[in-house]
Amino acid sequence: MKFLLHPDAGAPELSVSGDDYKYLIKVRRHKSGDLIAFRSRRALQEEFRYRLERTEGKSALFRLESRREAPCEATRKLHIGWCLVDPKTVEKTLPMLSELGVGTITFIHCRRSQRNFRLDFERFERILESSIIQCGRTSLIELRESRSLGDFLNDHPDAVVMDFGGEPLRGDEGIDTIVIGCEGGFDDSERKLFRNIRSFAVPTVLRSETAAVAAAAALL
Repeated sequence: MKFLLHPDAGAPELSVSGDDYKYLIKVRRHKSGDLIAFRSRRALQEEFRYRLERTEGKSALFRLESRREAPCEATRKLHIGWCLVDPKTVEKTLPMLSELGVGTITFIHCRRSQRNFRLDFERFERILESSIIQCGRTSLIELRESRSLGDFLNDHPDAVVMDFGGEPLRGDEGIDTIVIGCEGGFDDSERKLFRNIRSFAVPTVLRSETAAVAAAAALL
């Protein structure tokens, strides 16, 4: 854990209860005198260090000791256009993309995406909050949605599409926006829209989530 999120971070005193109390006191076994870092959603770049004063029943009281600007971000931003896959797969993959420093994910409804998938952005943001607490990142991935691959490529004409037959992806290309297909890949009507194509320099077929993580790792 790099820090905890608390809506009142920055106040002279904090009271922590519920799951955060159990995590700090029962799991991590913090005791009086320990210093804990807190941040708030409204000002993630600023770190507040609190000293644990005492525990009272099922709550813990902290007193502010210091504050500082302490951003922790990737050196560049990457935008992934991710053709829609099962949200359960997204939930498992989001923490990895967050740790790698991906700036934005746009979920694209492409031709081979299943129509019954529904995106729960509130749940995704809770997952991202848990991720930044552990990895120390000081921003959440921006989440968007696009109605079709054509719409996305019109909005991002310089986007690179990961598909078979392209030149191998290199990490030094300075790519800002990359498109990852869903399970089953792209259909022929969508391939007619492609301008910039890259592939992975491996002989195997990657799952959509593996491709997303691999591309982020290569470019970031």
